[in-house]
Amino acid sequence: MYMFERQVWAAVPFHFWSLVFFVVGSVVGSFLNVCIHRLPREESIISPPSHCPHCNYHIPWYLNLPLFTWICLRGRCANCGARISFRYFLVELLTASCFLSCWIVFGRQSAGLALVYCLALSGFIVATFIDFEHFIIPDQITLGGIAAGFLCSFVVPALHGVTRPAPSLERSFWGIAVGALLVYGILRAAKVFFGRQKVNLPPDTKVIFGEEGLKLPDREIPYEELFYRKSDVLQLHAKTARVDERVLEDVPLRLTPTLLEVGNERFKPEEVTNLEVVTDRMVLPREAMGLGDVKFMAAIGAFLGWRAVIFSLMLSSVIGSAVGLALIAFRKKDWSSRIPYGPYIAIAAAIWIFAGRRLVALWLGRV
Repeated sequence: MYMFERQVWAAVPFHFWSLVFFVVGSVVGSFLNVCIHRLPREESIISPPSHCPHCNYHIPWYLNLPLFTWICLRGRCANCGARISFRYFLVELLTASCFLSCWIVFGRQSAGLALVYCLALSGFIVATFIDFEHFIIPDQITLGGIAAGFLCSFVVPALHGVTRPAPSLERSFWGIAVGALLVYGILRAAKVFFGRQKVNLPPDTKVIFGEEGLKLPDREIPYEELFYRKSDVLQLHAKTARVDERVLEDVPLRLTPTLLEVGNERFKPEEVTNLEVVTDRMVLPREAMGLGDVKFMAAIGAFLGWRAVIFSLMLSSVIGSAVGLALIAFRKKDWSSRIPYGPYIAIAAAIWIFAGRRLVALWLGRV
């Protein structure tokens, strides 16, 4: 397309566009903060306008300048003085730096390529911060990313190293297919072999389902460590189960974040005020990846192709292992189970964008 041709962008100095990409990136980062806060809460990202989450103060434009406002106000609301998370500044700075890097690395080759990579990295940033906090990657990012990647492959064929839309779309399609099917296969295999943790207890152990966690005789397990995703299930067979004022005997029990099943009866967990069981074994949920990761990898494939999918899958495993070993070395082993897999995938895919092909060539001994 004419608007992406090199001579159009070369009409002004290269580093004029460097400044533009940094500034625009910081503005986009401000919008990404809105997405990170509102998408997992299923709130509109358009309305209401930016406001303080503590006092609902409507933030005027002159107090909503990316980077500068947070620094000038020292991370506090101008109205109520409540602290504003450092995450807001970090996301704006990270997005601005990513935009600048895309222009510096790819701007001379293709402005369109730089812009598409900016879009992809924006999605990675939103997915990473939401997954860290909520252990989900919203469909707006994953399914929306698949559609956006496929469309961008048509508009900017250079995204897949070709010059015509047809082969670019073909490579995007195979990237989606490999990303979804490969990771889904790994997910199902992991479910079979590693998706459940069996816990054997002394006979007639009383287990209490408290407000914050599962209370065993020797420890308490917070629900946030058990239920990362809506699909996670805790299972046991109860010798007796007290559900509020009722007592049921010799019944299976299944608990998910949204449903409690005791025998043939179903309850909403939030409506049960007292739940105690007597059992000698439990099966706790354990899951390294979820369907959100499957769709996320498909979105990466749509933008970057199937080779990037393979690279991201392998490198994310290495990064995850390194983080796990580091946490063990610093005696923070429990933290490793609280870090979702999506951020590792995002980091690996970002590395592919800037250096993946060269790293693969070095590994194969071609450079």
